[in-house]
Amino acid sequence: MKRENQSSMSNFQLLGLPIVPEQQGLYFALFLGMYLTTVLGNLLIILLIRLDPHLHTPMYFFLSHLALTDVSFSSVTVPKMLMDMQTQDQSIPYAGCLTQTYFFIFFGCTDNFLLVVMAYDRYVAICHPLHYTIIMREELCLCLLAGSWLLSCAYALTHTLLLAQLSFCADNIIPHFFCDLDALLKLSCSDTSLSELVIFTAGSAVVIFPLSGILVSCGRIGFSLLRVPSTKRLCKAWSTCGSHLSVVSMFYGTMIALYLSSSSGQSHDKDIIASVMYTVVTPMLNPFIYSLRNRDMTLALGILFRNIHIFVK
Repeated sequence: MKRENQSSMSNFQLLGLPIVPEQQGLYFALFLGMYLTTVLGNLLIILLIRLDPHLHTPMYFFLSHLALTDVSFSSVTVPKMLMDMQTQDQSIPYAGCLTQTYFFIFFGCTDNFLLVVMAYDRYVAICHPLHYTIIMREELCLCLLAGSWLLSCAYALTHTLLLAQLSFCADNIIPHFFCDLDALLKLSCSDTSLSELVIFTAGSAVVIFPLSGILVSCGRIGFSLLRVPSTKRLCKAWSTCGSHLSVVSMFYGTMIALYLSSSSGQSHDKDIIASVMYTVVTPMLNPFIYSLRNRDMTLALGILFRNIHIFVK
């Protein structure tokens, strides 16, 4: 096959979603509605946390950044997908493809780290309530947040730099709706063993260690509640931890489903469906989960709507 390096490869072609042309308009409206819901819902969470002094706590500080990350994560792929569906021009420049890959990994990894940070915050609040303000001081919260962003940046940059060193064949068709790292590696004519090793080692660490931290925090919380049973403590734990566990289950559930479908050699369509779940559906549902199952968020939302109604009248 003809071999082209990164300087001569001008663009890639995305195959997009496996949708028949007659249904393009319907799916465009569906995904546009889901994306707008994602943006508005997560921005509403950020606004509520900013405006309500009762929500100026470490938990909601991290939640506001999770909401911002969800908006950014979804915005990396969905607007391009919608534009491709509307214009039928599914090409993406080489530099744009690398940029999309970087930010997709970056925001996905940041989401991952923020979930474990929030789990640790809930562990301290429930298991060490008397020392909560001392442990979760502002300096520690900022360090945890900065650490999440820096580690995610380093991880995404490593993959992107390795990808930039690869040469690509004349076949530049990506069987996906965005520049997926795995799909790009399969297109390359270069030796991708180093990139695959980094995915296996660093990628496993990025998933396994945060997930282990979340499970340990939940286990310690459950043990603490069983040791000193209290209806009030149980209700408080469920109010905050229940929402978080739901989000964690969706996030890691779709990632595991994608990994299993890829490793079992199933069709590209199933990979795309799993990708749609964690790039479109999960960020859209997060605001509803945190708002509807969290008493503080529900109260803040009610106050905001009452103030808007009074202002309008």
